[in-house]
Amino acid sequence: MSWTRGSLAVAAVCVLLLTGSAGCGTSDAHEGPKATTEASVSPSPVGKVLKDTDGEGRHYREVAKKGAPEVGVEVEPEADGSWDVRLKVENFRFTATAGAKARAVHGEGIARLFVDDQPVADLRTPGYRIPAGYLPHGTHEVTARLYADDGTVWAVDGKPVQSTADVTASEPES
Repeated sequence: MSWTRGSLAVAAVCVLLLTGSAGCGTSDAHEGPKATTEASVSPSPVGKVLKDTDGEGRHYREVAKKGAPEVGVEVEPEADGSWDVRLKVENFRFTATAGAKARAVHGEGIARLFVDDQPVADLRTPGYRIPAGYLPHGTHEVTARLYADDGTVWAVDGKPVQSTADVTASEPES
């Protein structure tokens, strides 16, 4: 009887060794946006993950200046009171779907749009419209910052790859 139990135990160990870590991996399920931690940052060979973080706690991913992603932002008022935001990117490609793998690929990802340092939208295209009435009377900063798909911030020389435009919303004409 002990020989049978021993054989079953050996067979169970063999099955576990053959299946490996099938039940031990992490899920690829998207749990929504959250700040990256050192444990959750992609081990991608792209750039170097720095200890520095943005205001949301997302680590910077330092890449060489030559061939680094770049972004410019233009904001224009529309007749209906909305604001047309246009991004001009170089060495960067927007990831087409929200289900992209959480890993850094050089020059790929999303742009996060901020108004006065508050996140407004994650962009997967170079255009966005800020709705009429969103910007109250006064001057505001509209910033576009580039992120890799693992949530790290593309950075050059220790600074995030971003661009800011100042816009002034005036009182509606009567």
